[in-house]
Amino acid sequence: MNPGWTIVLVVGTATVALKAAGPLVLGGHQLPAGVLGATRLLAPALLAALVITQAVAGPDGLVVDARSLGLAAAVVALLLRAPMLVVIVGAAATTALARLIL
Repeated sequence: MNPGWTIVLVVGTATVALKAAGPLVLGGHQLPAGVLGATRLLAPALLAALVITQAVAGPDGLVVDARSLGLAAAVVALLLRAPMLVVIVGAAATTALARLIL
């Protein structure tokens, strides 16, 4: 079996095991408020870390290129409270235009 598929299977199995462990361990009890608050913030924090890593990471460190301009356009659109579709299209268009020019 290919090492890539082995990793996919292991990660998939671990994901299912972790999701099944919650109801088994808690047994119908609610999580404490502090833990529940931290759990709700975990997914957005991981997504933000992934976006930043993909936008500014290069083989030798930080890189400012078309991806960074697209991210900046998305941040500006979010600060202006634009709808998510406008944010995505604006970021993609900015990135595409920057790649065309640069």
